[in-house]
Amino acid sequence: MEYLEFAVELARAAGDILKHYANREKFVELKGRANLVTAADKESEALIIDAIRRRYPDHSILAEESGIVSGQRGESGPGKWIIDPLDGTTNFAHQYPFYCVSIGFERAGRIECGAVFDPVRNEMFSGAVGLGSFVNGERLSVSDVNRLADGLLMTGFPYNMRERIDLHVAQFRAFLLESQAVRRGGSAAMDLCYVAAGRCDGFWELNLHPWDTAAGLVILEEAGGRITDFRGNPFSVYVKEIAASNSRIHSEMLRVLA
Repeated sequence: MEYLEFAVELARAAGDILKHYANREKFVELKGRANLVTAADKESEALIIDAIRRRYPDHSILAEESGIVSGQRGESGPGKWIIDPLDGTTNFAHQYPFYCVSIGFERAGRIECGAVFDPVRNEMFSGAVGLGSFVNGERLSVSDVNRLADGLLMTGFPYNMRERIDLHVAQFRAFLLESQAVRRGGSAAMDLCYVAAGRCDGFWELNLHPWDTAAGLVILEEAGGRITDFRGNPFSVYVKEIAASNSRIHSEMLRVLA
């Protein structure tokens, strides 16, 4: 698929920028109390946007740092690229090795394909609707864990968690009691890919943005996973809450979230 191949190419090129900065001065700035941006974020995003505008000038772009970048036809162009140039910036700034580049492609309101590149482990996760999902060419498949009590879950806390700290802590506590274990990785895109790879069994989070989930959405669904909102409704990357799983424990996760 043309768009998937391009997403993979871009994610790898942007990942090279992250590798370049990994052990160098990162020039960290604050966008909020706990919301960071680095030189690597900016250079990675600039590379991706420039490449898209040169190859697909009619396409629009939604990027974490730049917001909406309209194509030559405005936002009504034939496709939209949804970009997180560095998902896991706080991890990256502290040299904690769990971060990635995430690039999804949306057409007619549907995420058609996506690529997530982990430059630390040199793992390229990719997927396209109807074509399956893969990591470094090996097909992905979700785990066969069928009870929440046996499940390893991933979650994250949004930058504004202090505004609803009681809710976030209550959800975390509930899943600690109901599951085998819970991990907090710090990159939603990577969390979704890890569910797709069977490395964990479920993921939930509040207050995410489209660039956090666009690529991971199609990768997980093509691996046999399920993604909804907290009430079990169909998921959209423009929804602020996500419940994702290997499908088998999904109803139990929704029960806990309820």
